Formats: sequence, structure tokens, C-alpha cells
Amino acid sequence: MKMRRRKLFLVLCMLGLCLISFLHFLKALSYIAIPRELSGLGPQLKSIFIVASFSSFWNDASVIEKNNPELTPAFDGLRTPVYAHPTQFQYSREVVALSTADFVLKEDTAQYFVRTKAGAVCFHQGTKLQLKPQPNSPEEKFELLNKEQPSRKLLSAGSSKRRKWVECACRPGWHGATCGVPTVVQHSNIPTKDRLEPRDIPRRIINAININHEFDLLDGRFHELGDVVDVFVVCESNFTAFGESRKLKFAEMLLNGTFDYIKHKILYVFLDHFPDGGRQDGWIADDYLRTFLTRNGISRIKNLRDDDVFLIDDADEIPARDGVLFLKLFDGWTEPFAFHMRKSLYGFFWKQPGTLEVISGCTLAMLRMVYDMDGIKLRRRDYYTMPNFRRYENHTGHILVQWSLGSPLHFAGWHCSWCFTPEGIYFKLISAQNGDFPRWGDYEDKKDLNYIRQLIRTGGWFDGTTQDYPPADPKEHMYAPKYFVENYKKYHYLLKNPYIKEGDGAGE
Repeated sequence: MKMRRRKLFLVLCMLGLCLISFLHFLKALSYIAIPRELSGLGPQLKSIFIVASFSSFWNDASVIEKNNPELTPAFDGLRTPVYAHPTQFQYSREVVALSTADFVLKEDTAQYFVRTKAGAVCFHQGTKLQLKPQPNSPEEKFELLNKEQPSRKLLSAGSSKRRKWVECACRPGWHGATCGVPTVVQHSNIPTKDRLEPRDIPRRIINAININHEFDLLDGRFHELGDVVDVFVVCESNFTAFGESRKLKFAEMLLNGTFDYIKHKILYVFLDHFPDGGRQDGWIADDYLRTFLTRNGISRIKNLRDDDVFLIDDADEIPARDGVLFLKLFDGWTEPFAFHMRKSLYGFFWKQPGTLEVISGCTLAMLRMVYDMDGIKLRRRDYYTMPNFRRYENHTGHILVQWSLGSPLHFAGWHCSWCFTPEGIYFKLISAQNGDFPRWGDYEDKKDLNYIRQLIRTGGWFDGTTQDYPPADPKEHMYAPKYFVENYKKYHYLLKNPYIKEGDGAGE
């Protein structure tokens, strides 16, 4: 009798465990978006569901206003973004022309250095100068205010036989014999600091970027680097990184005049297909974007030289102007190189500890001979294992060692991760590639706009954790790119936490 009772008890326990497991399974299903479960049923069915559910989400005003109205401040940054509607787009002749036109790279004829009466060659921006017109020599219009610094030895742009004892009084933030070495290089780990010499002819800078909907950050990049970069190669696709259709919004903005101030320096690359296997393995799609960007873009640039500089960045990575200008004007640095970037989340107000250090640049010769014109290979740190690296190193006649502009204490750029309005973060969630797990866009509660606003307010992450970020002072050096700071009204959602409450502390 006791044995039967024990068996019955065990059976009931097993049934209870099965019921609890089934309930947990149902609960888990409620957090998983149906589109991910349909991924094996074919891309057409999945696309139909995404378009239908996405459109209904954006058209449902109650979703934006529900739960906690006080988290919905009245400012113009919160708006339904036009880029968020994945509609069919008829590619006009103008778009086709943009995506097939060549770009002729011109010489940079700007005068970056001045020569003094004493024969010193000094970097204009980094030197304390006094304007004194000389009627007989336009090149000698400046005389140095040289009372504050001792004499320095100049490594001139030509042969070492032409070295002279000269005097260049450097402004704060500039160093070296010519006052042309910025702090981000002076305090970097560059191993060839004693070999740096100004060039007679500036290099040309090629900056390559993939764009999805980071248009405000792109605007900031254009203003930060517009007078230094010679061509911006910008790649846009009619597919998101997840493989769903999207509108060519950047092409529209190029054609409607939004970027007319920099359009003459933009080479538009259109990726009109999604790579095989990219839906199942998102890293295939992620890598292919950079490969296509590099090869298509470089093939359409004419008048290239081997010593021109190639930079490839994510759209949320903005190098500082001074560091890029140094690469343009000086010889003697080694390659490849990276940038130490200030890290922030949701806006520049949440400053994360440490820096983002990503290899992102080299000369065109190294890009061709070592990396096979593939930008994703450049972004990795295994250059020294590539078959042609030693051959290229012997070709240069120098030992090549990777180095980084800046340091953990001296930022050489900005990495602003997830820096959007709540609607923009929603679009990033559902556009993310199918490989960087957990893919938060697959969880319905993570896409709620009020939940996203709460994350911005607290600096929390989608896994429920919150970090104790150090306070960020908007007046601190390298808080944000200068253009954003000077246009606070337009970009205030990036500069000051729009959801901060009294007593929240950091992120104000």
C-alpha cells in the first residue's frame, strides 16, 4: 500500500514538473518574435509578416503613449522616422547615376605650413603666429611669437641634409619641431616618433562607411572631417543587416539637397543584393557589407596613389579631425593603425569606461597588397599572419607595427553606440544581423518604446543590468564632436539625457 502511494506521489510530481516546464515554455514564447520562428519557412512569408507587423506598430499611437506618459517628453526628437518604413523603392535614373559614377581624386592644395624669416617651417594651426605682411615674399607673411619655447630641431620635408635649428612656438595640444603633431599622436604608442617629417604633398584621405539610419551621426562626421577627408565612400543597401527590405533614404537625402554642403566629396555605393547565407549567419552579411563597400568604392576612384590613406569606420565611429590631418600631412608613421575612441551609450551623456580601439586604417598600398582590397580584413588584428604581409614589409623597407592614435586618457575620436531617438533604437533592434546574440529585436518587450526610454534614462542594458557610469561633463574636452555642441538645439537628444529625472545623478 505504501509502495502504491509512493508511486502515485512520484507520478503526480512528474506531472507537476511537466506542467511547470510547459508553462515556462509558453512564457518564453511570449518573449520571442514570431518572425524569428518563421525564418525556416522561407523569406517571402517572413517578409510579409515583418512588413505587416512593423507598419501596424508605427501606426498605433497607443503603443507610443501607453504605460507611463511622463517618460514621453515633448521635444521634436521623438518622431516617426521616415527611414523606418520598409517600402518598395523605384530606383530612379538619378540613383543609378549616383551608384555608377566615378570619383576623380584631386590634389589637396591647401597651405598647411608656413615659413618664417628664420627659415622655420611650422604647422599653421599648431603654431603661435603673428601676422606681419612682407611685400616681397608672400610665403614669409608670418613671424613666430617664439619667446615661450626653446629652440627645436626641424626635420624638414626634404632630405635630412637640409635640417636647420629653428624655432616654432606650439599652441596647447600641438607638439614636435613643426608644431604639427597633435596630442593624440604625441601620447600614443607610435614606435617611430623620431622619424616623423612633414610631407611636401599631402596624402589624400579616403573614408569608407556603411550607413543604415545613422544620419545625424553621419552629419556630425561630415562636419568634423569635411575639410580633411578627400572622399567619403558611403555604402547603402536596400536590405537591412537582417535581410529585410528598406528604403534608400540616404540616396534620397543626397538628391533632395540635404547634404549639398558635402556632396562634392561623396561617392555613393549601392548594394542591391543580400549575400547568400546572410539570413542564417548574420556575420556573413556583416562581413560582406565591408567587403563590397571597399572593392566597389575603390574601383570607382580615379587618380589614386599608393601612399593615400584608407579609413573604414562603422557609422557610429567618428575619428577626430586632428589625428586624421596628421596622417595626411606627415611621413614616418607605421601601419596599420587604430583610434582610441571615447565610448558612450544612447548619447554622449552616458560615458562608458575605457576606449574602443579598432584597427581602421592603412595606406592604399597595404590595402591592396596585404588585405586584398577587403575592408573587413583590415578591421581584424591578424595582419601579420596574412600571406603577403612580409612581402609588403620588405617592399616598404621598414618594420611595420600596428599602433593606435590616442590612448585610454587621450581620446582620438568618438564611438556613440545606440545613439538614436527611441524610434531609431527600435529600428536598429529589428534591423540587426542574425548573429550577434542575444538578438534583442527578437524579444517583444525589448521593443516597447517606453522600455527603451527607460533604458536611455538609466543607462541600462537590454539584459536588465545597469552600470555605474562616471559622470560626464558637457564642458569636458572631447565630450562630443564640435559640430554637435555648436548645434545644441538640433542635437540636444544626443548631448543631454532627455529622460533624466531629478536625483538620477549621472547622465544629466
